[in-house]
Amino acid sequence: MIKADLAQIVYETHGGISYREALELVDSMLNSMKQSLTECENVKLTGFGSLNVIERKPKYGRNPQTGERILLPASRYVTFRPSGLWDL
Repeated sequence: MIKADLAQIVYETHGGISYREALELVDSMLNSMKQSLTECENVKLTGFGSLNVIERKPKYGRNPQTGERILLPASRYVTFRPSGLWDL
């Protein structure tokens, strides 16, 4: 499923808006979620799941070409955890 598919579903479900408005609505929602994650805020979608920001501590690694020990900086990544309400 892509963003256009989501917009099509919103358009078909809510008959009072145009397809362009539905696309803008989906775009706005995704941008809001992206902004929250960028600010290290978790996003919870009840009945679907949650997107959590995880912090990685700095650690030592090795350059595979030279074998030199290097410090890998701290970083952040996003994980998805589905809610327990899935009926597959």
